[in-house]
Amino acid sequence: MADRKPLTALIMVVLLMLTATAQADDDLDKTACTYKGFPLFGDIQVVTSFPDIKVQIVDSFPDLNVKVVTSFPDDCGEWKFVESFPDVKIQYVESFPDIKIKMVTSFPGWD
Repeated sequence: MADRKPLTALIMVVLLMLTATAQADDDLDKTACTYKGFPLFGDIQVVTSFPDIKVQIVDSFPDLNVKVVTSFPDDCGEWKFVESFPDVKIQYVESFPDIKIKMVTSFPGWD
């Protein structure tokens, strides 16, 4: 009889990944364009510690398409970067992000 430990371990990893994805999706409110109550539009400050949201920039399969604007960041996915008085503080990370974003020049918001 073959050893089933590798198969069992693989199944556990897949289930953990699916659970983590489901939890992240529960925190995203696409109607209000928020993550855990924080708006995903507006004045954004990049910080190196104590962020409201941890963000990873990706080229494919983003949670949100982000367009950088210089004024009136009122629509979902429109970000204006500021040094003070932000609506949201983000930290760029390479792993374990709260959300994944793709920088775009048009059509910000949900894919």
